[in-house]
Amino acid sequence: MIGRLNHVALVVANLDVAIKTYRENLGAVVSAALTLPEHGVRLAFVELPNTKIELMEPWGDASSIAGFLAKSPAGGMHHICYEVDDLIAARDRLVKQGARVLGDGQPKIGAHGKPVIFLHPKDFFGTLIELEQQ
Repeated sequence: MIGRLNHVALVVANLDVAIKTYRENLGAVVSAALTLPEHGVRLAFVELPNTKIELMEPWGDASSIAGFLAKSPAGGMHHICYEVDDLIAARDRLVKQGARVLGDGQPKIGAHGKPVIFLHPKDFFGTLIELEQQ
């Protein structure tokens, strides 16, 4: 069911510092910063040959990741994202098998302009999973 690893997401306290660190210290190609108000994040992507690293900073009062940063002020790994061919079929299959979809269960548009859902970390060994429509 799951396809390619799309990205690994890291929460950072300061996106501009994280972008500079990846560019200058690691020589990485990093996208321009993007703000997603509906998700409460400001982000950028580190482009790698085989996947991406998503750098996320909380944005706004309703940030979905502010609590994560409050518990881990230095930041850290937040989630992994896998691509799927049919997001609705994948969601329905997972729910039927007992997995919990976060939020209202309906896909939202993610940073790549494609529908995404998130799966409860307690159902996947403590790891928050994002599924993205290919």
